[in-house]
Amino acid sequence: MTPIKTWLGYPYPLGATWLGNGVNFALFSEHATSVDLCLFDSMEAREENVRIPVTEHTDQVWHIFLPEVRPGQIYGYRVSGPYEPEVGMRFNSSKLLLDPYAKAIAGRVEWGDEMFGYVVGGKAEDLTRDFRDDAWGMPKAVVIDNAFNWSGDRKIGRPLAESVIYEVHVKGFTKLCPGVPAELRGTYAGLGSTWAIEYFKHLGVTAVELLPVHAHIDDKALVDRKLTNYWGYNTIGFFAPEAKYSSSGDLGGQVTEFKTMVRNLHAVGIEVILDVVYNHTAEGSHLGPTLAFRGIDNIAYYRLRTEKPRFYLDFTGTGNTFNLLHPRTLQLVMDSLRYWVLEMHVDGFRFDLASTLARDANGVNKLHAFFEIIHQDPVLSQVKLIAEPWDVGEGGYQVGNFPVLWAEWNGKYRDAIRSFWKGDEGRIGEVAYRLLGSPDLYQHDGKRPYASINFVTSHDGFTLTDLVSYNEKHNDANGEKNHDGDNNNLSWNHGVEGPTDDPKINALRERQRRNFVTTLFVSQGVPMLLGGDEFGRTQNGNTNPI
Repeated sequence: MTPIKTWLGYPYPLGATWLGNGVNFALFSEHATSVDLCLFDSMEAREENVRIPVTEHTDQVWHIFLPEVRPGQIYGYRVSGPYEPEVGMRFNSSKLLLDPYAKAIAGRVEWGDEMFGYVVGGKAEDLTRDFRDDAWGMPKAVVIDNAFNWSGDRKIGRPLAESVIYEVHVKGFTKLCPGVPAELRGTYAGLGSTWAIEYFKHLGVTAVELLPVHAHIDDKALVDRKLTNYWGYNTIGFFAPEAKYSSSGDLGGQVTEFKTMVRNLHAVGIEVILDVVYNHTAEGSHLGPTLAFRGIDNIAYYRLRTEKPRFYLDFTGTGNTFNLLHPRTLQLVMDSLRYWVLEMHVDGFRFDLASTLARDANGVNKLHAFFEIIHQDPVLSQVKLIAEPWDVGEGGYQVGNFPVLWAEWNGKYRDAIRSFWKGDEGRIGEVAYRLLGSPDLYQHDGKRPYASINFVTSHDGFTLTDLVSYNEKHNDANGEKNHDGDNNNLSWNHGVEGPTDDPKINALRERQRRNFVTTLFVSQGVPMLLGGDEFGRTQNGNTNPI
């Protein structure tokens, strides 16, 4: 095999960057002892055809330039260092790792015990290193060319106060839609199709809020039960569009297709907001797989318990918490946000479990560096910033407490309006506040009513039809004995749950749906409509379809 030419390269920008005369690779790892860049001929290859030692490192960034490499190259990393979980070190060069800055990710995880850095089922749990290679079953990063014809695209810049947000799942919206060409259903191209755009215009929405489109994985526990992670709150790549929503393949076509969707929506004045999950990753707890961050620098990327760094702090209910107290991890989040604005042209973000992003050693901190950096950033401070203002940790419920520039999902609005239309007594005073834009929450620190994102239903829990049709959740199909998902029902006590031929009950349900939607759109603040609620979409009482 002819040796590949290598130059020292540059420590910035991080990731794989096509420079026109070759590709620069740069990977941060503070505690690694060595790094190898692995190149693959194809996605079918069970092992790398070239492994190149990355010997140069500057300011804890390992970098190399390959003048012969072009866009489309498939790659991954192997990172060496101590495997000492007791002190937070989980390096394992037997495991192929995804680039945290990968702009495209191809393939899916083919689950096997090799995807874990430790010996699964061993007596020492995660303390014994697994030396088996896992490249055969790992997704890989793909070098892309960022060039795209944005001709005619413009920043819409619609004030938040004039916005009507439509929360929608890329796949779910068009998968069964006869108005979209069959080959485009369930994809970015489907969402940006002529039919979809005409539908959005007719509906009157000004922005689509896309449920997670960052590359994510299907958890092993779900795959073992022949289920999938439908919602996508299990991120493994913060720069890469999820490839399964692409009709153009996964070797970079997903990037171009996403950009085309944004351009088409912008052409008719519809903005694109992304639901982003920076609070945790898909690697889970100390018993989770080693896919990227854990094997690159576990101490830097995750919040570990001070007294027992083998274990993770978990404010998210997923097993880990991303470490935004580390400057390089915080940089990754900011670089990701700027990338989606500058390169992908999105118009804003909804931050999942946003309280976690502002946590330091003392709890949720309004002066956290996460806020400070965004507020002074000339790019990020000018886009729509929407917080889900809670997490599962102590003191995590922060509705009304996020700083200026931020709007919030107003959970108090949801609860008050549901309670009122159910007929609960003693809620009139609070309902008045919610109708007036929640001045008790937002009439301070320079905020106005549009800081309140008003909603009655969201992807979490019941659809609007199910909300007025079921007294309890019905998640039995998920295989978790109905223990999963939210049970945020209203207990209507109609005596009948689900579909019925009783015209009186159906009329009552239809009236309650109209009551909710009317209330939502006459309230001060910004309305958010859950995709499908406008035509009575049902999940048959399932609050967590997976």
